[in-house]
Amino acid sequence: MSEQTTVEKEDTQLNEQTKEWQPSILAILCNWCSYAGADLAGSARMQYPETVRIVRVPCSGRADPMFVLKGFQKGFDGVMVLGCHPGDCHYAKGNYYARRRIAMTQDLLKALGIPAERFHFEWVSASEGNRFSALIKEFTRQLQELGPFEGVDR
Repeated sequence: MSEQTTVEKEDTQLNEQTKEWQPSILAILCNWCSYAGADLAGSARMQYPETVRIVRVPCSGRADPMFVLKGFQKGFDGVMVLGCHPGDCHYAKGNYYARRRIAMTQDLLKALGIPAERFHFEWVSASEGNRFSALIKEFTRQLQELGPFEGVDR
């Protein structure tokens, strides 16, 4: 029994040493398009990192800059906002409002010294599960190159 415990401990230590650091990502998704795209990716068993935490908002136009800042404050390494393609918004103009809010958010992050590479905004429709998965993977790769985020008092 003692031998088995020692072997198990060695295996655990080896796994901890060889595990690659995975950045934590807060993904703020529009209920009507981007969330449905994420759901499609999950239903189709498309692979994407498990360190993504999804927050569903009624519309990307409601993705308040404070949500993004709070994500960084809570310890996420990156934050992304995904919304409907222009012209496809369930609320007609929500994604146009989102564009303005995103520009304001980017200015705010710059003023606070948060690297622009840690925030990402894209359009993803309900039928774009592949795109959702690819965006998450690419953003994860980008954040891995940057390393853990330490810039905001938690």
